[in-house]
Amino acid sequence: MPQVEFHHGIGDKQAYACRLLRKASRAGVQLVVTGDVAALQALDRLLWVFDDQEFLPHVLSTGGASLPERLHATPVWLSDDPASVPGARSVLVNLGREVPPGAERFDRLFDLVSSQPDDRQEGRARWKAYAARGWDVRPHEVKEGAAP
Repeated sequence: MPQVEFHHGIGDKQAYACRLLRKASRAGVQLVVTGDVAALQALDRLLWVFDDQEFLPHVLSTGGASLPERLHATPVWLSDDPASVPGARSVLVNLGREVPPGAERFDRLFDLVSSQPDDRQEGRARWKAYAARGWDVRPHEVKEGAAP
């Protein structure tokens, strides 16, 4: 049963995700980020430039594309199909609008919700869906400019 950390009130989900991924990477966590293809492509571009002092190794895998085995050990995967990501990964970060497919595969799920009204409404629906599955959902209100 996954533990869901529901991060809400985020001003810029992409920038927040970059900081969260950097923190997880520094801790040695291997994880998957999921959402729609456009959001993942934007995050992929941002991960190359958000910190000019370090590089965060990551792979973008969308549309069920098969990637070479040498990339399987990359610590951060951006995928619209988290259930298909190879290897044992314990953390999933959701940038999407729905409960991610295959979320039950992960021990821990970070669901990121912006302060935008539509995103907040969709976030509430996901919260209810997680709770209905019996998952442990914990709120984490994000203060503007705060680090994850």
